Amino acid sequence: MAATARIGAILDRVTDGLRTEGLSTEGLSPDGASTDGPGTAGGTSRGWLDELSRVDQAVYEAIAATPTPRMDRAMRWVAHAADYSRLSMAAATGLALWGGRPGRRAAVGGLASVAATSAAVNLMMKPLGRRRRPDREGAEVPAGRQVPMPASRSFPSGHAAAATAFATGAARWMPAAGAPLYALAAIVSYSRVHTGVHFPGDVVAGAVIGLTVGSLTAGVLASRWG
Repeated sequence: MAATARIGAILDRVTDGLRTEGLSTEGLSPDGASTDGPGTAGGTSRGWLDELSRVDQAVYEAIAATPTPRMDRAMRWVAHAADYSRLSMAAATGLALWGGRPGRRAAVGGLASVAATSAAVNLMMKPLGRRRRPDREGAEVPAGRQVPMPASRSFPSGHAAAATAFATGAARWMPAAGAPLYALAAIVSYSRVHTGVHFPGDVVAGAVIGLTVGSLTAGVLASRWG
């Protein structure tokens, strides 16, 4: 009941117009409304972004407010295991050892997709995104589910991007591996929100980037391998 009441209070705050922590306030009035005017292109775009950011914050806080002690331990383990793409490297090892020639190509394609995606996210997109990490203390994320807060910018999620990129690249040569790898990528992505280090929008954007860059990387390799 306490969790339900708290989620209701969060949604009430959203409808009252609270703004998401970490987004630029340029062109916005103190109450969160666009100062560009409703009839201008700037006002329309900022209005959409402002509303989306409120939904993003609401979902983040609702997840934080939901008691899940068993999931907390599991998601914390997943979040740690996914650091430096260790889960993807473990999957690549398995594909290479037991998947025959298609498995070896899937492993190389998946890891190449991870490398390309990680470079794009960390060297170009995060510096441009400039979004601050969530206020984990303000949202009262339970201590039992927390992992160290990264120092990098929040948008987009590098973990979600890399895990999705590996699944995309590997599935090009081993389609049967696609479903479990995409499922693993989804779990990794959710773990970043559950442990409080990313907003939901960060991981959705990361997954889209991973899918896009992974597809492009796999396409280049396929054209070279024939």
